Amino acid sequence: MKTIIPPWFVFHVPHDSQLIPSNIRSQFSLSEEELEDELLKMTDHHTLALFTRGVSKAQIVHSKISRLVVDVERFADDTQESMSKVGMGVIYTRTHNGGELRSSLNRTQRNDLLSKWYYPHHLALTQAVESSLQSYDKCLVIDCHSFPSMPLPYESNKLADRPEICIGTNTYHTPQKLSEKLIGYFSNQGLTVKQNTPFSDALVPMPFYLKDKRVSSVMIEVRRDIYLNENTALIKANHFESLSSSIREAIVECSSHIISQSIEKN
Repeated sequence: MKTIIPPWFVFHVPHDSQLIPSNIRSQFSLSEEELEDELLKMTDHHTLALFTRGVSKAQIVHSKISRLVVDVERFADDTQESMSKVGMGVIYTRTHNGGELRSSLNRTQRNDLLSKWYYPHHLALTQAVESSLQSYDKCLVIDCHSFPSMPLPYESNKLADRPEICIGTNTYHTPQKLSEKLIGYFSNQGLTVKQNTPFSDALVPMPFYLKDKRVSSVMIEVRRDIYLNENTALIKANHFESLSSSIREAIVECSSHIISQSIEKN
């Protein structure tokens, strides 16, 4: 049976793209081979297809450029962004292993990148959430990610025992029952699941962040080796389709009643 995606869902896919525009390539210090390896390790490969197959385009906000150009999942202000301490704020200066990715940009170059890629992306996300609130008085943002089977040097969580599914939650925007239901659903599918391990939190557009309970959010992170070959980024077709269906079924089955209840209580 085909899973019907409620119209008040918004799928946020920030790290799927590998596009580095030709006019930006000169900013990077890496050789072509080194850059290809960095993209292999840092891209959330195929997450657009994994999470959103069959979903209306109006419900998807997808970054068109690689996170190596601009990371739309970060705060624009590096003083608010913890990852800026390892050279991975909104505009990366360091690679996954701490090497130089690009030299520091001047203010004009930085502002140009943010104006071209960051702010339009967040405007689109804000508008998608606003549209859902206007039509349905509720919205669930699904923050769609994947992660490597072994921790990369830049990651703060260095534990090698990584779950197959990580559910990231925000104390204000993620109903506890939603995270519990998702963990139970994936566990019943035979997958190992942890909450906020190895990654935590769930993105909400700033106009609603810690302000509007009608906006719920949950991050779903999938360990890459269960759906692709990490050395080539080629998908494992026999696993990909079933996992893709399970993800959408899980979100739909676990969310509708819980989100409505959460809004009524507030």
